[in-house]
Amino acid sequence: MLLTALKFIWYDKPKSIGALAGTLISIFLIGQQSGIFIFLTNAMGSLVRNNSEYIWITDSKTTNVNALSTIDVRLGREIESIKGVSKVYPLVVAGVSAKFNNGKSSGINLVGSQAPYFKGGPLLMNVGTKEDMLKEGAIITDFFDKRTLGDVEVGDSFEINNKKVFLAAQTKGIRGFGGVYGFTTIERARFLSKMSVNKASAFLVEWDKNISQEEVIRKINTGIPGVKAWKGEDFERATVITVLSSSGIAISVGTLLIFALISGFVIIGLTLYSAATDRIKDYGTLKAIGATNGYITKLILTQALIFALFGYAIGYFLVDSFRKGIANAGTIFTFPLWFQFVLFFVTLLIAFGGSLFAIRRVTSIEPAQVFRT
Repeated sequence: MLLTALKFIWYDKPKSIGALAGTLISIFLIGQQSGIFIFLTNAMGSLVRNNSEYIWITDSKTTNVNALSTIDVRLGREIESIKGVSKVYPLVVAGVSAKFNNGKSSGINLVGSQAPYFKGGPLLMNVGTKEDMLKEGAIITDFFDKRTLGDVEVGDSFEINNKKVFLAAQTKGIRGFGGVYGFTTIERARFLSKMSVNKASAFLVEWDKNISQEEVIRKINTGIPGVKAWKGEDFERATVITVLSSSGIAISVGTLLIFALISGFVIIGLTLYSAATDRIKDYGTLKAIGATNGYITKLILTQALIFALFGYAIGYFLVDSFRKGIANAGTIFTFPLWFQFVLFFVTLLIAFGGSLFAIRRVTSIEPAQVFRT
């Protein structure tokens, strides 16, 4: 069966290349769009993901880490008094405007954390250390946001809300959604954003590991009014859902994925159908010498499987090369193992689905037809 299928494929190289190209185009488009979608959803909740080991405390109505409301810092002391809570760290997240020496300006999501712990960031240091934030006017931004931030270099000065600061160090790979992250001390973040010293944006909570995280969260939510305690992964998930439901990102990506699937079905279907039509006498001869419709179906499906295997191998190589290429520009993401299996299943679906056109055409012929003049 396999040898016969390979002979059919080899016999008509142009159409075989066309079917393989259809598979490649679909797989690349699906992988490309899925990769960008993974990057965007990762960016939406990156601040939470990079601090998912803590319990997050936010305003009771907040479901998006990118839109935190302020809460009273005195609530942090109340939370710390709850049995099972080990330590509470306030966090300030505020939008500010930056102006650079080359005339460019940009918005920055300023993240202020408490010395000497600096829970909440920065992470993934590329140049310098967290402690560099203790210098007067020090700000830490990400290497990949350099162009957005006026090509500022470590040591360069710029302004935030008309106050002079300087770039003290750099992270690498901490990307935000809808704005770049800038890290500094909590006191400086309040000063630059004009936030009251009595306010914070969130609290990060460490808890006694002898008590379950769920139990500590339950105690906080029932004992402290006006706030909501979250598991890190739950808050990240809520953030992604909130952003996707209020934007057109999911619809846009979903539409492109649907068209990629359709294009694969159509290209492979028409190619295999055309190849089957051109070799209708060969299939008819097989039926005339005793091949059943079941055998013919398996023969065409085997050809489709070959296209799927080669298409997936080459297509995934191209997609992974694309991923590595844009990672150099800061669009960093990885394909989870489950996605690779799903992509392979989709490849089989496209190939087998497209082969149905050819199967229907070939199985409908009568063996005697091929001998008629």
